Amino acid sequence: MKTGEWKSRFQKPWIIAGPCSAESEEQLLKTTKAVSALGVEVIRAGVWKPRTRPNSFEGIGLKALEWIQNIKKEVNVKFITEVASAQHVELALKHDLDMVWLGARTTVNPFTVQEIADALKGSYLPVLIKNPVNPDLALWMGAIERIANADLHEIGAIHRGFSSFRKSKYRNEPVWQIPIELKANFPHIPLICDPSHIGGNRDMIYDISQKALDMGYDGLMIETHPDPDNALSDSKQQITPERLDEIKGKLKIRQTTSDNVLFKTRLEELRNKIDSVDHDLIETLSIRMKLIEQIGEYKKKNNVTIFQLERWNEIIRTRPRWAEALDLRKDFIEEIYKQIHSESLRNQTEILNKQKP
Repeated sequence: MKTGEWKSRFQKPWIIAGPCSAESEEQLLKTTKAVSALGVEVIRAGVWKPRTRPNSFEGIGLKALEWIQNIKKEVNVKFITEVASAQHVELALKHDLDMVWLGARTTVNPFTVQEIADALKGSYLPVLIKNPVNPDLALWMGAIERIANADLHEIGAIHRGFSSFRKSKYRNEPVWQIPIELKANFPHIPLICDPSHIGGNRDMIYDISQKALDMGYDGLMIETHPDPDNALSDSKQQITPERLDEIKGKLKIRQTTSDNVLFKTRLEELRNKIDSVDHDLIETLSIRMKLIEQIGEYKKKNNVTIFQLERWNEIIRTRPRWAEALDLRKDFIEEIYKQIHSESLRNQTEILNKQKP
């Protein structure tokens, strides 16, 4: 997949800011002028708002596109909005939008993504693609590939977090490993973090933003509104332009590497030690799985069910406790053992269903 180096046009970190929704021309102009004065080159503004339930504010639509056209004559900025259908694309192109993004609910549907890709073909419009609602890397990659196959090369990805059934401090769980894997597959496209949607709370925006930049993200998309508490959508996660300025000033921009010889030597030593420890970890896991296979055979011989609730409760109670005694986070170890347990059940299921030759 060919993608241009268009991200080099923007100063890193590339910050996109603006309201969740364009609510009035006055509100949009006020926000645009305020964030533009902070050096923000691209303004986000929701025109169509896909809502989970009906009877909520669903955006202004066509009228808001006309506001954007008027504002661009007055302020030298670019505008980006979400498109969720081929009709949205046609209207965005007609009203001179500079960029568009595909939302999480759109990315999850390959049919819709393909229709949008077909509508964009020949336009050369930059497209940013948000991760799908659920943690599915293949769907995210597929959406990027469909847009690329429409001869569009100015493509970026937006990480806005994933829905989860678990109780969490986040509105959408970041699941950082998925965007890292996406970056490994598509290293040349910009990766933008949307801390507003990940946190769902304006107080979390700085911490999430800093973590994203520390992990090598290319930019941030931050919802900004002149009066967040009275916003018509996502009021809790929007910030004022003044707060955006504070966050921009606090963010630390780190190098991807260092030319310091001592640093490189020491880093190599530590990585070699990690490689050795990882080898031991994998050997230990292999030994554990062989023991699981023996247990599976023993259960099959005695006609016993695979899943044993009491044993699982014992494991999930004791292992995190052991970890805490060694200064490891309880939640971290719980997640590891859930994955180990899932693989153990899979192995035992294969043994139970294996037919004698």
